[in-house]
Formats: sequence, structure tokens, C-alpha cells
Amino acid sequence: MAEYHLQAPLKNEDIEQLKLGDTIYISGEVFTCRSRLHKYIFDEGHELPFSTDDRNVLIHNGPIIVKENGEWSLKSFMPTSSIRFEKWGAKSVENWKLKMIIGKTTMGKSTAEMMKKMKCVHCSPRSVSPNLWIDSIEVQDVHLFDELGSIEASWFFKVKDLGPFIVDIDTEGNNYFDALDDDIKKRKDEALKKLGIDPDYEFTKLY
Repeated sequence: MAEYHLQAPLKNEDIEQLKLGDTIYISGEVFTCRSRLHKYIFDEGHELPFSTDDRNVLIHNGPIIVKENGEWSLKSFMPTSSIRFEKWGAKSVENWKLKMIIGKTTMGKSTAEMMKKMKCVHCSPRSVSPNLWIDSIEVQDVHLFDELGSIEASWFFKVKDLGPFIVDIDTEGNNYFDALDDDIKKRKDEALKKLGIDPDYEFTKLY
């Protein structure tokens, strides 16, 4: 597995070299998005109030940011689970011309297919370190703060070697976790057989 330090905005040649399992660090200008922004744009028909032509890295994130002495101060940052936004994943990749989405877990088949078409990747954190990342992030601006609130607004960040993240969907639409799921199932079946547990067992019901 290789390690890459990438500079946003990203070009096709930056991400076509990435393989599943590679480690990446990202520098440059990025923006955040959660479910409310997706719904506001794609379901309610509002226009995105900024261009993504030169800001093509999206982080699924709801940061904790407060205003101190007239300036925004980042208190906590941790990408949230991307699979929650699968409903809008393909649309966001296509309409916003994204080259990278960063978020925990991964995304589904329709998003992966659009990533293959548009040349985009998905990357997931290799660690859970919300406060260790703060020094790598500069708050630049915020959009739709009044409409969506602090957590769901779209924040503009300038980041420096933010990471590490692992490539879990590549530009060919391959998913790192698919192979893991197959391996887990095989090992699970072997473990159940060794322990003498019926593979059709059900979890204990508390209610």
C-alpha cells in the first residue's frame, strides 16, 4: 500500500493513481456537507450558493465551531458516516464535480458507479482523532449558516496534511470493504462451526 500527500483542488491524474487501501493526506481548500444540505439542494430545489469548480473535495462532517472575539474557532472535527448520504451520493459527485469524498464507513453501489464515471474516490479515516486534527484545519468561511444551522451548514476549510485516510472506493468503482466483508463472512462461518453454534442463530431479544 502506498502513501500520498495530495493538493486540492484535485485533478484526475491525482486520484487515478490511487489504489484500494492506499493512505492519503489532503491539503488545500475543502468544504463540508451533511444530510440537511443534501436535502436543501437536491430535494427542495435550492441552488448551491458557491462554486465547486476549485473546491472539489467534500468532507461529510458536522464540525463544532463557535465564534470567539469575532472569529470562528474550531473546537471539534470528525468525519461522519458517508453511507447515510447514499441517497444523494451520485448526484453530489456528478453535480458538484467532486474528485474526493471523505467520510467514515463507505458508500453504496450507485455512488461508486458515478465515481467511476466522473473519476472520484472515497476515503475513510484510519483513526478516530477529532481533536488531533484541529491544528491541521483553518476555518475560512461558512454558507447557509442561518438556513441550516451550525452543524448542517457548509463550512469552507483550508487544510494542511489532513489525515491519514484510507482509499475505500477507487476511480474504477471498486470497494475496499467488499473484500473485507467476504473475508469476515468466511471467518465467521468457520468460527461458528468450530464453536458448535447454529449459523441460523438469532440475537437475544431484550423485549
